[in-house]
Order: sequence, then C-alpha cells, then structure tokens
Amino acid sequence: MTREVPDRSRPEPQLRDTLSQLRLRELLAGVQERIERMIGTRDQMDGLLEAVLAVSSGLELDATLRRIVHAAITLVDARYGALGVRGHDGILTEFVYDGINDEQRELIGNLPEGKGLLGLLFEQPETLRLDDISTHPESVGFPANHPPMHSFLGVPVLVRGEVFGNLYLTEKADGKSFTEDDEVVVKALAAAAGIAIENARLYEEARIQQGWLEANGKISTELLAGTEPAQVLWLIARRARELTQSDDTFLAVPDDPEAPAVEVQDLNIMVTVGPTAERINGRTIPVHESTAGKAFQTSTPDRVDKLAYQYDDTRFGPALVLPLRAADSVSGVLVTSRRPGAAPFTDQQLSVAASFADQAALAVQLAQSQQQRHELDVLADRDRIARDLHDHVIQRLFAVGLALQSTLPRVRVPEVRSRLMRTVDDLQDIVRDIRTTIFDLHSGAEGAASLRERLSHAVTELTADTELHTTVRMSGPLGIVDTELSDHAEAVVREAVSNVVRHAVADSVALTVSVGDDLTIAVTDDGIGIPDVVARSGLHNLSERAQSAGGALRVEAPTAGGTRLVWSVPIP
Repeated sequence: MTREVPDRSRPEPQLRDTLSQLRLRELLAGVQERIERMIGTRDQMDGLLEAVLAVSSGLELDATLRRIVHAAITLVDARYGALGVRGHDGILTEFVYDGINDEQRELIGNLPEGKGLLGLLFEQPETLRLDDISTHPESVGFPANHPPMHSFLGVPVLVRGEVFGNLYLTEKADGKSFTEDDEVVVKALAAAAGIAIENARLYEEARIQQGWLEANGKISTELLAGTEPAQVLWLIARRARELTQSDDTFLAVPDDPEAPAVEVQDLNIMVTVGPTAERINGRTIPVHESTAGKAFQTSTPDRVDKLAYQYDDTRFGPALVLPLRAADSVSGVLVTSRRPGAAPFTDQQLSVAASFADQAALAVQLAQSQQQRHELDVLADRDRIARDLHDHVIQRLFAVGLALQSTLPRVRVPEVRSRLMRTVDDLQDIVRDIRTTIFDLHSGAEGAASLRERLSHAVTELTADTELHTTVRMSGPLGIVDTELSDHAEAVVREAVSNVVRHAVADSVALTVSVGDDLTIAVTDDGIGIPDVVARSGLHNLSERAQSAGGALRVEAPTAGGTRLVWSVPIP
C-alpha cells in the first residue's frame, strides 16, 4: 500500500494571502508617503507664494529685509534666520536677524562682521547646506552666550547679478537637517527677495533724490532772496548732514578765493555743523596732508573710511569729501562725516552728494555774480550822482555865493551886511559838505556813511534837549576808518560834547572831523572854558585812547573864549 506525498512546492493558500497583503501594504505605504510629500510640497509652494507676496508688499528697505528673514524661517521651519548685507570692503554693513530676543542680543555683544563661514558665501556665492556648522573648515565658532546652532542653510541674494547679501538659516525644527526641497524654496525666495530689494532701493534712491532736489531748491531760494552768503553756506552744510545721515559736517575754503588751486597751502574751516565739527571751527587744514586738500586740488569727490588729517582733540570716521565745483574752479570743500566705527558711505551716496555740492556751488557763484553786478550798478549810479552834484549843484552854489559877495559892498545896514556874510559862510560849509559827499560816493565805502551817521547821531542825541546851536563838518575819506578806530571816534565825540552840555554853559558847539594821514576830531564851544580846579577823569580817558592808537589829545583855550578839544590819531 502506497502513501501519497503532498506537493510542498506550491505555497499554501493562507501563505499566499499573507504575502499578497504585505506587498499591498508596502505599496499603499509608498503611495501614502508620496501623497504626503506632494501635500507637503504643495503646502511649501503655497507658503513660498505667500512669502513672495509678503516680501514684495512694501517699499521701505529696512522693513523689506526684515520681512525676507521672517518669511524664510517660517517657510523652512527654522528657529533662527538672518540676512547679512555686504559693504564695499566685504565687511557686513547690516545684519538683520530673527529668532534672538533683545536680552540675548545684549549678551552676545557685537554683530557678525562677515568672517568665517558667513564670509565664505560672499567669496563663493553658492548655496551651502550643512548638517552641522562646526564640521565645516571655515567655521570659526560662536561668541560667548550665543545660542547653539547645528544645521545650516545659506543662500546668496543677488540684485542685478551682484551679491547684495546672504540669507542664513539655522536650527531646523526637531533637530532635523535642511532638505533639498528646503534649499529649492529658499533659493526661489532669495530670487524674489532680490527683486523686492531692488524695488525698495529704487524707491529709497528716489526719496533721497527728492530730498537733495528740495535742498537745492531751498538754497537757490535763499540766495535769490538776498540771504547773506555765510548763512547760505551754513544751510548747505546743515542739509548735507541731514541727507547723508552724518554726525558732523564742515566747510573749508582758501584765504584768497581768487588764488589758483595749486598755490593754496591751507584751507580755513569757516562753517561747522555737529558736536565734533564745532570744536574745529576757525582752524586750518593743510592742503598737502589732508583728504580735503587732495579733493580741492584734484577737483574730485572722494569717499574714505577716515580723514587723512585729524586733530588731536577730534576724530572723524567714514566721510564724504566734496569739492564745491563751478565753472572750472573750486571754491571750497564740503566734508560730511560719521563717528569712528560707523557704517561707511556708499557709492550712490557719494554720487548724489557730489551732484548736490556742485549745484550748490553753482548757485552760490551765480548769486555772487549777481551781487557784484548790483554793486557795479550802484557804483555807476553813485558816480552819476557825484558828477551831477559837482557839475551842477556846486557850480550854482558858487554862483549864488559870488553874487552875494558882490552885493556886500553895496549894503549899508550893518545887520543886513552881517546876515549876508553868515549866509556866504553857510554856503561855503554846504559846498564843503557836498564835496565830502562826492568823495564818499566815488569811494563807494559803506564805512564813510556809517561813521558819519554814528557821529551825527551822537551829537543830535546829546544836544536834543538843549538850546545849543550845533555845527557838524566832516571832510576826507571817512570810509578808510576801520571799525576799531570808529568806536574810538564815537567815544571821543560823546565825551567831548557831553562835557560841553554839562559844564561849558555855551550857546554853540562845533564838531569838525577830517581824515587825511590822521583822523582828527575837534570839538569847539563858546562857553566859559575849563576851570583850573576840576576833575579831569573824562579827559584822561580820551588821552589814553589817543595814546593807545599812537596819537595825542590837546585842549586849547581860544582867544575869543570857550574851549577847543583836538583828538588826533594816525590812520593805520
């Protein structure tokens, strides 16, 4: 009897069902994973779209940079993010961060300068993704109190094909590493960020240009309104300080504005704005040792990290050095600076500020030319008036005087004869005054009118409440008398006339002022004279004034009575 052996090469139905179920589960798990990845990718794309819209929603540059950083850390679920902006020398000029609070920021200290791994992305502007920052050879570690960071994703941000800065992301959620998908979306965000940054920069440049144009308009308006040039130069310095966001501004000019630039040895600081600049007001800058002197001689604007020539008690940091150029000449140099260690100026700021300085210099030059033409017109008008006075008025007065003198022998009444003689004398005084006026008109000196007005006003003021008959005669070029000597002259007249009013008991007082090699002031009265015993403190003061100026004082007693005081000093 034989036994039938079962065929074991065929799987049992139950085993086959189990294997089929396992394969199905694997397939379903794979499908589910792919669906989840697709959903995650879709969500990430939606997040990217929202991030692009967010970073493009404003035109303020600082706010745009902050939105970019916040959008990036949200998009890839990072804990920390930052955007470093590169300066012209490769050093970070701005570092916008997110994820670190103010207290942590204070504990960390100074912000990064762009060295190590952060600087590598400037030298090699390519995306960098790391599981652990410390394993990279360029890593230089973290300062004390810095939070721990491991995973890292760095993406360059390009603007017009040039590296504007880098976007740094660290610490993926749950300790994970950044994925290839994270890299793709952050690169896409960086591309959109570059466009948003460019738009913000264009908007910022437009606002800056508008500010400079308004400043030029204000300066031109002030010049046309006849504002003093010194006040306009101060306005130029103040607006330049505001628009460049500087700490200090000063303006230096040569002693002789007509001297060729190659012959100028020093520049004088005549306008200062700012706490540090005010300490150097009135000082000089050597042309051959300074950044300002170089800009003056080469007529070339410059941007420097610090000025070549510094004073012992002041220090200036980054600066713009702007020659004031107009019609192939340089009238001075405008320097605007920041404190040491501050952010340097940009090429764009240099270009706009240099244009402002040129336009301001041209406006000042045109205003000065207009003022010179006006002064020439005034001088021409003075010459015409002087000529008419000489050719017509004086000649007619001479004719009247001669007619009166020819009448005198025929007059028999003594009182009438005496009155006619006084009239002839008055005519001679009038002619003398007109000649002095003609001389002043030809000289065009404002000092002459000023001194005459000061002395005449002093006499009028002191004798206004008296019955004194006053006579004032002035001759010679009063315009050559400087301010200091004019002050002495007014003091002498006031003291002398005051003495006459208080002590002389006079009916008349005469003031005679003449200018030649000396300035001579004579005050004559017809009073009782000076007693032998009297306090002479006032006369002693007048004598000291004369001696200090190299002159002398003398007091005389005329034969006809009264007192004559003569104060005379040489003209410097």
